[in-house]
Amino acid sequence: MNQSPHRLNLFALTLLGALATTSLLVPPSYAGEASVAGPVAGTKVTEPYVRMMAREAYFWGWPMANIFNRRQAFKDLPEPGLMGGIVPVAPINRLSMLSDYIDPAERLVACPNQDVVYGAGSIALDLEPVVLQVPDFGSRFWVYQVVDLRSDSFAELGKMYGSKPGFYLLVGPDWNGKVPAGITKVFRARTSTGFVIPRVFQDDTAADRTAIQASLSGVDMYPLSQYDGKVKHRDWAKLPKFPAQAAGSGETKWVMPEKFFDELPALLKDAKPLPGEEARYAQMATLAAIAKADPQLKAAMIDEAKKADSEVIDPLLQFRNYGLQLPDHWSTISNGAAFGTDYFSRTAVARSNIFVNQQKETKYFYQDLDKSGTRLNGLNSYSVTFAKGQLPPVKGFWSLTLYNEQHFFSPNDLKRYSIGTKNKSLQANADGSLTIYVQSESPGKDKESNWLPTPQGADFSLYIRAYWPEPAALNGQWVPPAVLKTN
Repeated sequence: MNQSPHRLNLFALTLLGALATTSLLVPPSYAGEASVAGPVAGTKVTEPYVRMMAREAYFWGWPMANIFNRRQAFKDLPEPGLMGGIVPVAPINRLSMLSDYIDPAERLVACPNQDVVYGAGSIALDLEPVVLQVPDFGSRFWVYQVVDLRSDSFAELGKMYGSKPGFYLLVGPDWNGKVPAGITKVFRARTSTGFVIPRVFQDDTAADRTAIQASLSGVDMYPLSQYDGKVKHRDWAKLPKFPAQAAGSGETKWVMPEKFFDELPALLKDAKPLPGEEARYAQMATLAAIAKADPQLKAAMIDEAKKADSEVIDPLLQFRNYGLQLPDHWSTISNGAAFGTDYFSRTAVARSNIFVNQQKETKYFYQDLDKSGTRLNGLNSYSVTFAKGQLPPVKGFWSLTLYNEQHFFSPNDLKRYSIGTKNKSLQANADGSLTIYVQSESPGKDKESNWLPTPQGADFSLYIRAYWPEPAALNGQWVPPAVLKTN
C-alpha cells in the first residue's frame, strides 16, 4: 500500500502519542521499581540454565582468577626468593628481582623472554598501599608493568614516559590516606589485587651483565608502612631458593574449575564493576549463591567449567585462533593491558601469554604458520628476512623469540631462544637486509650468528616484540615479513 510521507508522519505521531498515553497507565506500584538483574532470590532454576551461566562466568572470570590465585599462592612466603631456584616470587606487596635472564626451565608464566631482566610481585592494596622504588637506569631501556586484577594497566612507569628515579605509590580504589613526603606520584588501581613486573633491557654480553647490576640493586617494592624516604639497595643475586612447584611441560595451572565458583565472590568483591557491568555482576553473584546452596547444581557448574576449559579456553593458547589478522598469517592485538570489557581478548591473552604490556610500551606480533599457512614445525627449515630499513621500528629494542608448542623455550645447544637488538654479532646481507635462519640444524658456521634453533620435529611459534614502538608499528604501516619455508 502506498502512502504519502505526510500521511506516514501523521501515523508516527499518532503512534507515539498512544505510547505516551499507555505509559501513564502503568500502575503506580510498578512505576518506580528497579529491574532485577538475574533470577529473584529463591527462584527455582533449571540445570541447563545454570550450565549456560557457569560456562560464561568461567570464561569471563578466568584471567581474574589467574591473577588472584597467584596472590594466594605466594602470600605465606617468608621473604623474596626464587621458586625452584629459577622464578622470582615474593610475599604479598613485596618484589623479587632476577639478576640475569630468566632460566629456560621457567613455567610460572608463559612466553618469557631473554631480552630483559625480570622482577615480579603480587600486590594486595586492600591490605596496604605499596611503594615502588625506581632507580636511575641512565640510558638503559626499562619499564614497570603494573596491572590490576583484570590484567589492565593502571600505572605508567618507564623510559617511554620519561619517568624519573624516585618513589611511586600504588593505592587501592577506596584509599584516602595521607601521601607521605618524598612520593613522586600516586597511581590508583580499580581493584585491590594486581601484579607488578619490572623489565630492564640487557645486552647478551658478559660486560652488560655486570654493568646492569648497579641499577637492578635499586629496584624494589614494599608496603607503605616500610617507607622511610631512603633508597633501599639489595643484591638480587643472593636470593634464597624455595622448593619448586609441580613441574610440567606447560604453564602452571592457576585456574581450577573445581575451585572457581568458591572463588567467584572474592573476585566480584575485589574488582568492582566497570560501567555497564552491574547487571553482569548481579547475575554472577546469583550464580555463586546457587553454587553455595545446591551441591547438585554446583557439580553441574564445575562440569561445565571443565568443558569450557578444554573446549573454549585451551584452544586460545594458539595465537592463530585470535587477534587482529595481518599479512602472511601474522597476528597482533591493539588493546593489551587495556582490555576493559573485551572479555574474549582478555581471556585469550591470559591463556596464551598473560602479562602483556600496554601497546605504547610494547607491540606484539604472533606467528604459528609459514607463508603458505602450514603449521611451523622443526621438521622444516625457514627464513625470516627483514628488508633493508625494515627492522621492527622502535625507540627501545626488538626481538624475535621462538617458543615450543606450550609457549616456553625449546632447549638447544646454542642456548639461544631469541634474536634481536641484544645480539651484537648479527650479520646483515650484502644488500643491507637481515635474514634469520629458523631451523633445527646449523645453517653453516658463517650463518650461525643469525641462527634461531627450532625443536626437532615439533611444532613451534615465533613472536616479535617491539619495545617502545614507533607509530609505524602501531598503525599497521609496518608488519613483519613472511616466514618462508626453505627446505
